[in-house]
Amino acid sequence: MAVPPPSYPAWVTRLSGPGRSGARRPPVKPPRPLVLADRVSSRRLQLGEATCVTEMSLMMACWKQNEFNDAVCAKEIQTFLDCAAKAEAERKEKITLESLNQLRNLDAKQVNKLLKRFPNHIRVY
Repeated sequence: MAVPPPSYPAWVTRLSGPGRSGARRPPVKPPRPLVLADRVSSRRLQLGEATCVTEMSLMMACWKQNEFNDAVCAKEIQTFLDCAAKAEAERKEKITLESLNQLRNLDAKQVNKLLKRFPNHIRVY
């Protein structure tokens, strides 16, 4: 027995029907030229999340309860200072990694500078 030919959706038969070559696809005409722009718009940098907020609030609550006496709140103050030192060390490590180009994202100003150095040469035919 002969196997029946596969049935295709109507849009496929219109594309490959009589008068058209089945191997060609319809041409795509983009609304604008497909080239990079000469500049990018600047946008806000993402703000980092706040660190040591809990430790700071505990320290301030202790100060308020004890009439801002540092001697009574020494434990809370030391906890906050340790947290701040740890956060500062992490920030410096991140900056070091960025300077080595391991975790680097360019901001809009740097991208615009590079695009100005290497512009698009568009030929109109």
